[in-house]
Amino acid sequence: MEHTKCLIIGSGPAGFTAAIYASRANLSPILIEGMQPGGQLTTTTIVENFPGFIDGIDSNTLMDNMRQQAARFGADIRWGIVTEAKLDCSPKIITIDGTTQISADTVIIATGAAAKYLGLPDEKKYAGQGVSACATCDGFFYRNKTVAVVGGGDTACEEALYLANICKKVYMIVRKNYLRASKIMVERVNASEKIEILFEHNTVGLTGENGVEGANLVFRKGEADEKQVHIDIDGFFLAIGHKPNSDLFKDYLDLDENGYIKTIDGTPLTKVEGVFAAGDVADPRYRQAISAAGSGCKAALEAEKYLMAK
Repeated sequence: MEHTKCLIIGSGPAGFTAAIYASRANLSPILIEGMQPGGQLTTTTIVENFPGFIDGIDSNTLMDNMRQQAARFGADIRWGIVTEAKLDCSPKIITIDGTTQISADTVIIATGAAAKYLGLPDEKKYAGQGVSACATCDGFFYRNKTVAVVGGGDTACEEALYLANICKKVYMIVRKNYLRASKIMVERVNASEKIEILFEHNTVGLTGENGVEGANLVFRKGEADEKQVHIDIDGFFLAIGHKPNSDLFKDYLDLDENGYIKTIDGTPLTKVEGVFAAGDVADPRYRQAISAAGSGCKAALEAEKYLMAK
């Protein structure tokens, strides 16, 4: 069985940053890219809020640069999917693609979180052309335009308020007849003149020739007074939550009620010695490329510290 001092699972900003730091510390890390090389960031287009790029940078270019930087320092980057993780032993045993096993003194989990979508074919059709799951990432492109936000919780309210500072108008598409957000968030949304809440509406499709230009909705779907509604929009933002990719580790690590890996005292340390969590899989709050990269740095530094103390 192959052995490594440090195995990194995931290839987003957290995983590649961890690989850069671990390589420079002579840990000779192996990084397993996973199902989506480059991570969730590659589902967007231009990244304008990552420091150092005055005019922004294409998301795939940014992640390829990180990949090449990690490889330059010696990281062993492999395509593959982790199908099993045994973390209650030393060294840890990680299974790749159901067959190959690698033992590791330390494991950095950077598997990210996937945004939840409605499941409409149009969401894939217009991916990168008006459909987004991150207002902070993509809101700038809709300055002085009209957009819609799907969802009725705190995240949806936060996204709508953020977009209201940028856009001409923001629709909130809410399937219930109330917002399930906290009281203060509801008050802020109601106080915004730019936000219009469409209660009891469900999105059934998107329209547009060169990107999103409108949304087809159903008011009170399935009820006697059901009605078809169309709104003209330039952007369609999903804010119905994220699902952290943590299922493989639930038998060994503590997860919160939404599946995010719990870490100790704001560090990347989990309750299992030698196992660290970085990026969106352990971050229910910020979910930004730069914060993920920072946590990847911390995880690699903690892995180095752990190994030195052995």
